[in-house]
Amino acid sequence: MSEVIDERALSKLRWRCRRGLLENDLFVARFFDSHASRITQRQAEGMLALMDLADNDLLDLLLRRKEPQGELARDDVIEVLGLMRTPIATEQQAEEDRPVETSPAPSRTTRPTTH
Repeated sequence: MSEVIDERALSKLRWRCRRGLLENDLFVARFFDSHASRITQRQAEGMLALMDLADNDLLDLLLRRKEPQGELARDDVIEVLGLMRTPIATEQQAEEDRPVETSPAPSRTTRPTTH
Protein backbone atom coordinates (compact mmCIF):
# COMPACT_ATOMS: atom_id res chain seq x y z
CA MET A 1 0.00 0.00 0.00
CA SER A 2 1.29 3.42 -0.92
CA GLU A 3 1.94 6.01 1.79
CA VAL A 4 -0.09 9.23 2.02
CA ILE A 5 1.91 12.25 0.85
CA ASP A 6 2.86 14.96 3.33
CA GLU A 7 1.80 18.62 3.27
CA ARG A 8 4.89 19.76 1.36
CA ALA A 9 4.40 17.13 -1.36
CA LEU A 10 0.70 18.01 -1.51
CA SER A 11 1.52 21.68 -1.95
CA LYS A 12 3.95 20.89 -4.78
CA LEU A 13 1.38 18.62 -6.41
CA ARG A 14 -1.30 21.33 -6.25
CA TRP A 15 1.12 23.80 -7.84
CA ARG A 16 2.01 21.36 -10.62
CA CYS A 17 -1.67 20.67 -11.31
CA ARG A 18 -2.60 24.24 -12.21
CA ARG A 19 -3.99 24.24 -15.73
CA GLY A 20 -4.57 26.80 -18.46
CA LEU A 21 -8.03 25.49 -19.31
CA LEU A 22 -10.75 26.35 -16.79
CA GLU A 23 -12.62 23.09 -17.33
CA ASN A 24 -9.53 21.10 -16.32
CA ASP A 25 -9.00 23.34 -13.30
CA LEU A 26 -12.54 22.55 -12.15
CA PHE A 27 -11.88 18.80 -12.27
CA VAL A 28 -8.54 19.25 -10.49
CA ALA A 29 -10.08 21.49 -7.80
CA ARG A 30 -12.84 18.95 -7.13
CA PHE A 31 -10.26 16.20 -6.89
CA PHE A 32 -8.24 18.11 -4.29
CA ASP A 33 -11.37 19.18 -2.40
CA SER A 34 -12.43 15.56 -2.06
CA HIS A 35 -9.12 13.72 -1.70
CA ALA A 36 -6.35 16.09 -0.56
CA SER A 37 -6.04 14.61 2.92
CA ARG A 38 -5.54 11.05 1.64
CA ILE A 39 -3.63 11.27 -1.66
CA THR A 40 -1.04 8.52 -1.80
CA GLN A 41 2.38 8.63 -3.42
CA ARG A 42 1.05 6.28 -6.10
CA GLN A 43 -1.91 8.57 -6.83
CA ALA A 44 0.40 11.60 -6.93
CA GLU A 45 2.51 9.85 -9.57
CA GLY A 46 -0.61 9.10 -11.60
CA MET A 47 -1.72 12.71 -11.27
CA LEU A 48 1.67 13.98 -12.45
CA ALA A 49 1.48 11.73 -15.51
CA LEU A 50 -1.91 13.24 -16.36
CA MET A 51 -0.56 16.76 -15.86
CA ASP A 52 2.08 16.10 -18.53
CA LEU A 53 -0.73 16.01 -21.10
CA ALA A 54 -1.83 18.98 -23.17
CA ASP A 55 -4.97 20.64 -21.83
CA ASN A 56 -7.26 19.35 -24.57
CA ASP A 57 -5.96 15.78 -24.24
CA LEU A 58 -6.53 15.88 -20.48
CA LEU A 59 -10.04 17.23 -20.96
CA ASP A 60 -10.83 14.43 -23.42
CA LEU A 61 -9.87 11.90 -20.75
CA LEU A 62 -11.80 13.67 -18.00
CA LEU A 63 -14.93 13.87 -20.13
CA ARG A 64 -14.59 10.22 -21.19
CA ARG A 65 -14.15 11.12 -24.84
CA LYS A 66 -11.00 8.98 -24.71
CA GLU A 67 -9.45 6.40 -22.41
CA PRO A 68 -5.78 6.19 -21.39
CA GLN A 69 -3.65 4.43 -23.97
CA GLY A 70 -0.01 3.50 -24.33
CA GLU A 71 2.18 4.74 -21.47
CA LEU A 72 -0.86 6.26 -19.75
CA ALA A 73 -2.68 2.94 -19.46
CA ARG A 74 -1.16 2.42 -16.00
CA ASP A 75 -2.97 1.49 -12.81
CA ASP A 76 -2.02 4.71 -11.00
CA VAL A 77 -3.24 6.91 -13.87
CA ILE A 78 -6.47 4.96 -14.25
CA GLU A 79 -7.12 5.17 -10.50
CA VAL A 80 -6.63 8.95 -10.37
CA LEU A 81 -8.63 9.46 -13.53
CA GLY A 82 -11.49 7.51 -11.96
CA LEU A 83 -11.32 9.67 -8.85
CA MET A 84 -11.28 12.84 -10.93
CA ARG A 85 -14.28 11.71 -12.96
CA THR A 86 -16.35 10.51 -9.99
CA PRO A 87 -17.52 13.80 -8.42
CA ILE A 88 -19.29 14.94 -11.55
CA ALA A 89 -21.13 11.67 -12.01
CA THR A 90 -22.03 11.65 -8.30
CA GLU A 91 -23.36 15.20 -8.42
CA GLN A 92 -25.41 14.47 -11.53
CA GLN A 93 -26.87 11.34 -9.93
CA ALA A 94 -27.69 13.23 -6.74
CA GLU A 95 -29.42 15.88 -8.81
CA GLU A 96 -31.48 13.23 -10.62
CA ASP A 97 -32.39 11.49 -7.33
CA ARG A 98 -33.40 14.71 -5.58
CA PRO A 99 -37.17 15.03 -5.27
CA VAL A 100 -38.70 17.80 -7.27
CA GLU A 101 -39.98 20.52 -5.01
CA THR A 102 -43.42 21.72 -5.78
CA SER A 103 -44.77 24.94 -4.48
CA PRO A 104 -48.30 25.04 -3.19
CA ALA A 105 -50.91 26.14 -5.63
CA PRO A 106 -51.55 29.86 -5.39
CA SER A 107 -54.67 30.70 -3.51
CA ARG A 108 -57.45 32.17 -5.51
CA THR A 109 -58.36 35.59 -4.41
CA THR A 110 -61.23 37.48 -5.83
CA ARG A 111 -60.71 40.97 -6.92
CA PRO A 112 -63.36 43.42 -5.98
CA THR A 113 -65.39 44.44 -8.93
CA THR A 114 -66.04 48.05 -9.63
CA HIS A 115 -69.18 49.20 -11.31
